[in-house]
Parts: sequence; C-alpha cells; structure tokens
Amino acid sequence: MDRAQKQAQIGTLKDVFASAGAVVVTHNLGLTVADMTDLRTRLRNEGATLKVVKNTLVQKALVGEEGEGASSLFTGPVAIAYGPDAVSAARIATKYAKENDKFVIIGGLMGANVLDQKAVGSLASLPSLDELRGKLVGLLQAPATRIAGVLQAPAGALARVVGAYAAKDEAA
Repeated sequence: MDRAQKQAQIGTLKDVFASAGAVVVTHNLGLTVADMTDLRTRLRNEGATLKVVKNTLVQKALVGEEGEGASSLFTGPVAIAYGPDAVSAARIATKYAKENDKFVIIGGLMGANVLDQKAVGSLASLPSLDELRGKLVGLLQAPATRIAGVLQAPAGALARVVGAYAAKDEAA
C-alpha cells in the first residue's frame, strides 16, 4: 500500500468515525471466511457495515479527533462494525459474539465517548431507530383513537335506546 492509498484509507476512516452513530471495535481472531461473510450479511441487512482495519491507520485517523482516547482499543486483529444508527451495529455484533466465541467485542466509540464492553452491551439493548419511530407513532395515534371512541359512545348509546323504544312499541 503506497502513501496515497494510506491517506485515502485514513480519510475514509475519519469519515466513518464522524458519520457513524457508534463504532463497535471487535477482535476476530480465528473466524473463518464463512463466519465473516455471515456477520457481514447480518449487518448489511440492518444497514450497518463490518470492516477489517489496520491499527496504525486507525490510530492516525483518530489523532486530533474527539475520540482520540479510543486508540488503545486498536491492538491485534481488529474489525469495526458501524452504521448510521447507533444501535444496529452494536445489537448485531453483541448477538453474534454470544453465538461465536471467536468473535469478541472489545469496546466502542460513540462520538467523543469511548465505550467499554459493558457499555456496548447496554447500547445493544436499546430499541432501534425504527422501533422508536413505531412506538412514537403508536403513542400519537392512541389519543386520537380514544377520542373517537368516546365521541362515538354517546351516539351508539342513543341509537340503542331509540332501537329499544322502537322494539317496545312494535311489541305493544
């Protein structure tokens, strides 16, 4: 890799750290190509990405950035999982780490905050952006549904009373 390619990689990594909701740092020693492909597919389905990175390039990309303290996480065979949503990459990586003992979560980076393994697990337990949107829409629709039900109840009761009087008059 020549100097221009290294500078391009550093620029790409800076963009990833700036634009990603959260970056999960993992060790992947001993994973087969099939395992990595499976993990990449799972992440891609959620809009996230897995990238094997060179530690020296990551450390150069972090120099002068907000998350400069995270450079200690980048030792050994490292891959980063990231996505625009802060939760998706953490959730899938955590789930995959439970299924495969060769895949280990080391920590993460969320803006200027360096996350440890426990914090990444906590992040993974949060609802995703789509789930939050669904809950919000449900909360917004619930009052309108209740108001409609309350407004319809008196009219329905009045119709039942009139129907009962009509049935009573017919019977008499």
